[in-house]
Amino acid sequence: MAPMILAERAGKTFQQRVRQTGFAGGLRDFFAPRMTPVKAVEDISFSIEAGEAVGYLGPNGAGKSTMIKMLTGILVPSSGRVEVLGRVPHEERVTNAREIGVVFGQRSQLWWDLPLSDSFELHRRIYRVEPQRFAASRDEMIDMLAIGPFIDRPVRQLSLGQRMRAEIAMALMHEPKVLFLDEPTIGLDVVAKDAVRKFLARINAERGVTIILTTHDLQDIEQICPRLIMVDDGRLLFDGPLANLHAAFGARRKLTLEFAADPGAISLAGAEPVETAENVREFMLADDGRSLVELIAELGNPAGLKDVRLHRPDIEEVIRTYYQSRMAG
Repeated sequence: MAPMILAERAGKTFQQRVRQTGFAGGLRDFFAPRMTPVKAVEDISFSIEAGEAVGYLGPNGAGKSTMIKMLTGILVPSSGRVEVLGRVPHEERVTNAREIGVVFGQRSQLWWDLPLSDSFELHRRIYRVEPQRFAASRDEMIDMLAIGPFIDRPVRQLSLGQRMRAEIAMALMHEPKVLFLDEPTIGLDVVAKDAVRKFLARINAERGVTIILTTHDLQDIEQICPRLIMVDDGRLLFDGPLANLHAAFGARRKLTLEFAADPGAISLAGAEPVETAENVREFMLADDGRSLVELIAELGNPAGLKDVRLHRPDIEEVIRTYYQSRMAG
């Protein structure tokens, strides 16, 4: 069975103008400026099966939005190919659009001066959804996302959190098989983010909607997406279960020992001491599987030990450490 989403050595190159200072290049270069190629996506391959929820992660300029735009048919790949539902998106845009939903966190699809209910009705007409089917889907989205209290307000009067819930609801009202989300929680407060995350996890689990999500908020990934694709400089760095990320990038754990008084020198095999306070000793450990009990046993029960904490870095720490190591290298 063909995957729901496929990228095979996909690449996208843009032409960027080379800035000239003054008229150093003469009038010819002024009116016909020199251009240089910039690779936004380079030789990326992956496949996503029906019902998966996948996080697509990377720093600014990594090519995340460019990939989403190629998968939705907005951009044409410069090399390789992409497919969605067995189609080449830019070649079958209308057919493709009827089976996908798209939410760009910084681009609204709602009609600013109209009541939200009118935006939903216009969406129905654009997608030519049968009224009874659409009404059932709309009512379900309104209930699941608690949109009812502001359904008749003009969009311009809605808060950012309310608008984002409405954007997601509208993207799902024609019952797409695939939902593309580009920074859906950007700028939202904690309560609004939690509501959006729970809803997305629910429609993935209950409806089997395939989700591909780009974000800078790593809690989005942790709560919604069991699988992570990570990119940088347009290239693929990691593709696999989120649980494997620590092992793939050699994440380390931090062991904190707190004493009643200054214990003097403390050593632990395979541990790197770090700077600490007077009565506290901290070590960085490889994520080698040793448990807290085993680590305490190796210490030999030093006198005055009050507390022991073993901290495994979360996904944000792992990725930050990885990117910092790349910059240092």
